[in-house]
Amino acid sequence: MPAPRLSTTPLPGIGVRYDLTTREHRRLSVIAHRDGARTLNAHRQDDPDECALSVKLTSREAEVLIDALMPAHHSPNLLSTTDLGLVAERTELSSTSHWNGRVLGETRIRTETGASIVAILRRSGAIPSPAPDFRLAGGDTLIVIGTREGVDAAAAILGRE
Repeated sequence: MPAPRLSTTPLPGIGVRYDLTTREHRRLSVIAHRDGARTLNAHRQDDPDECALSVKLTSREAEVLIDALMPAHHSPNLLSTTDLGLVAERTELSSTSHWNGRVLGETRIRTETGASIVAILRRSGAIPSPAPDFRLAGGDTLIVIGTREGVDAAAAILGRE
């Protein structure tokens, strides 16, 4: 069974859109709004560009839905960042990104946004706490943690082509 495909698109001033294509070639998307709200969209199978269902959820409603989808995801050892006013998100670096082949420090993410890149996921595995001289590559997934605004700004910087 092929792995589900997930893509990320920064939406400046709004947040980030995550698009999932399922193994049945159905398209779902989630818009992570800057205020913590989420919009869940299900697209028509006969026309994947047309939305068949759109539901806006508060951040608390989104948490409850996550619990329903992944009831075992909670652990007392995990830091609940939303209680602290922080968010952690994945941002994928495209192969056409301005940052493809450049070192992490050149992005100036922490300096410009206050957000931190705490790990990078690559086919070869996870790289925790990457150093400023770590060379980025298209297809990398960067784990970014910070305020909602900082994470959105980091996604916009990383989305530069």
